[in-house]
Amino acid sequence: MLKKAGLNEKEWTPREMRHSFVSLLSDSGMPIEAISRLVGHRNTTVTETVYRKQLRPVLLEGADAMDQIFGNG
Repeated sequence: MLKKAGLNEKEWTPREMRHSFVSLLSDSGMPIEAISRLVGHRNTTVTETVYRKQLRPVLLEGADAMDQIFGNG
């Protein structure tokens, strides 16, 4: 699959591919519930815990909270 995609198979692990998959879906605005189902999790708790750094809405919520606290200058 990696070769077909033009990627170096020595540079990509299954873990990296999975995290990239989650990141791309999250960046496109796909709901966490749908992402969770696609990666085979029973519910969103595992998805939110394991992929917390890849989930765009969580990052945006944090940025919005900081803007509210300190002003968005």
